[in-house]
Amino acid sequence: MKVDAASAIDLSSILLFFHSLLRWGILVTVAVAAFSSLAGWLGKRPVMTWQRAFAIWAMVLCHVQLILGFILYFMRWDSFQRMGQDQMRFWKFEHAGMMVVAIALVTIGRLASKKARTENGKHQRVAIFYLIALVLMLAMIPWPFMAVGEGRGWL
Repeated sequence: MKVDAASAIDLSSILLFFHSLLRWGILVTVAVAAFSSLAGWLGKRPVMTWQRAFAIWAMVLCHVQLILGFILYFMRWDSFQRMGQDQMRFWKFEHAGMMVVAIALVTIGRLASKKARTENGKHQRVAIFYLIALVLMLAMIPWPFMAVGEGRGWL
């Protein structure tokens, strides 16, 4: 089956739309998991089922996003050459690299919380790893007010 350039562009645009849409689900689930674990850690409360579910869903959504991101990265490899130096560096290295680090932190936080012996330790691990990951994600998303996100919109 041969794929022509027009259908490849359409597929790339569709994947980019879902990649951009999924970011909101990730930001919400990571933030809820992080802040509820922070509150649980500081309040020395037990881990609730919904908190565990948010941490798991955040990790799953991050991994789906990672797969979409890798597909887009390699589908748009040629477009990196047509970008300015700053934009190319952002997309090729900064955005991709730091998002991989953020997703790794979410994964490590979830796995470390499973191995923790105490409820407080579970909360602590999710809170710390997810909050750091959330900060990295927020910093590396190409928001419309950033130079690399100019003209992209909020979705």
